[in-house]
Amino acid sequence: MTWVWEHLGDIGGYAVSHALLAGIPLIVGLLLALPLGWVARRYPPIASVVVGGSSLLYTIPSLALFILMPLVLGSKILDAINVYVALTIYTVALLVRTVADALGAVPDATRQAATAMGYRGFGRLVSVDLPLAVPVLAAGLRVAAVSNVSIVSVASLIGYPQLGYYLTDGYQRSFPLEIGVGIVGCLLLALLFDGAIRVGEWALTPWARAGR
Repeated sequence: MTWVWEHLGDIGGYAVSHALLAGIPLIVGLLLALPLGWVARRYPPIASVVVGGSSLLYTIPSLALFILMPLVLGSKILDAINVYVALTIYTVALLVRTVADALGAVPDATRQAATAMGYRGFGRLVSVDLPLAVPVLAAGLRVAAVSNVSIVSVASLIGYPQLGYYLTDGYQRSFPLEIGVGIVGCLLLALLFDGAIRVGEWALTPWARAGR
């Protein structure tokens, strides 16, 4: 454990970097997935194209995507923008179907009641549909968050500084403790993301607490 204490500052720095690389694409991906999921729900004839097309993006191997990004963006191989864009693509791929399913889970009777009360179009979407879709959205967001934390560690293979560094460096040095630090760090970060999303869901659904 002496090694851990001696490198605690580096571990913290890598953890912050890992959190940013996983967290920022999660937020941006959600913002992009919301309109795409709404389109898939609003226009059933093209739902399979929107949902299926976005899902196909997740089949691209992460390492290949990280290497491809500099060619597409014109960036350098070690620029963080490559990871941000790649993880945003994966997040959108996971969340478009979730958004469509979440909006579809809102009872028709509730929509009709909202319409009768004067809610129309975008106003009903923001004031009624999305709030009631929060539990399903949160569940999908939790899956995407854990996925992002895991995929970011793969970027260490091409030199991005984050907790995955301890996995590759520990393996190369046959140093199990360092590998353990990388694994535990990723696990704790995933739990932190999951907890934050749960808190957000709790804060955005006061009617659920009142019901209980």
